[in-house]
Amino acid sequence: MEYICSKCGKKMSVSTKDPKCSCGGLWDLDFIPPEFSYDDIDRDEWSMFRYRKFMAVDDSWKNVSLGEGMTPVVRLDDNVLLKMDYFMPTLSYKDRGAAVLVSHCKKIGVDYIVQDSSGNAGNSVAAYAARAGIACEIFVPEGTSPKKINMIRAHGATCTVVPGTRDHCAEVCREKVAREGVYYANHVYNPFFYEGTKTYIYEVLEQLHRIPGHILIPVGNGTLFLGVIKGLEHLLASGIIDRMPQIIAVQSEYCDPLLKAAADGRDSFVEVNPQPTLAEGIAIGVPMRDKKILEYAYKHKVRFIHAMEKDILKARELLALKGVYCEHTTAANYAAYINYCEKYGTAEDCLITMCGAGLKSDH
Repeated sequence: MEYICSKCGKKMSVSTKDPKCSCGGLWDLDFIPPEFSYDDIDRDEWSMFRYRKFMAVDDSWKNVSLGEGMTPVVRLDDNVLLKMDYFMPTLSYKDRGAAVLVSHCKKIGVDYIVQDSSGNAGNSVAAYAARAGIACEIFVPEGTSPKKINMIRAHGATCTVVPGTRDHCAEVCREKVAREGVYYANHVYNPFFYEGTKTYIYEVLEQLHRIPGHILIPVGNGTLFLGVIKGLEHLLASGIIDRMPQIIAVQSEYCDPLLKAAADGRDSFVEVNPQPTLAEGIAIGVPMRDKKILEYAYKHKVRFIHAMEKDILKARELLALKGVYCEHTTAANYAAYINYCEKYGTAEDCLITMCGAGLKSDH
């Protein structure tokens, strides 16, 4: 197994410390999973690593895993199912990717990592780095939920708050990587992260014995989106499903570079001026894997939809009144679902991810 550059096709050992190819392209994994079979699920392992036969992992996960995955699917109403992915060690779905990424870091002997994040991914990487005995610094933009910052620091990581936008925060972190040569354990750049997020789909299949007709996914940098598509394509190639569900991709009304690009049929993001939004987790003005996201969007007829800012707190209230207490970015998913149904008619049999717990964004 090697890295392969998404731009020029150059191959590189996965033990490299280089965050991307010398041509500027991001790494993909030269890995094709074996055909999916229920018989290859390790039912004695109660974590997402029960699907490791289909993941680019070895045994390094055993000393890093915190039991992530196996989150319940809860019916909200006749049309909506909620995948409760904030039932995780750090209270967000990012644990799926972080567990695999940090396991890889441990395997290749990395002892110090940096990452930029709007909060959840940083908290997740900080927790798993602590578990693995790896020193860690997380860069977050100003305005990040104080509770997320507190959680990052509680894991022993340095949390550096950067003035300005989420995209500027990423630039500051990448400058440190280029200047000091430290390992960039980033959930967007590193393809091992997607080996974790694709387990979302394997779990849904095992739990429901089917794939819902609609799957709604928040898209900022696209870490869950890319994992979900990889998982679905694997099931399709294995003959487990015979068609793709309707994927609904959510972008904030105040930060929508991919939605605008898809509307115009472009192959790369449209430059936007991000405005402050409650949906901080998807407020990404410069998505680094934009071409791959849009390629998948056109290939699988993905529909993009706005989460309207005025509806986010109302959606959060509606969910809470049904016992589901989620963070603002997660409430944006339900706000977008409502918007989608108003525009296109009721999305029956729709699975919506509950990405982050409510206590993370009480600010």
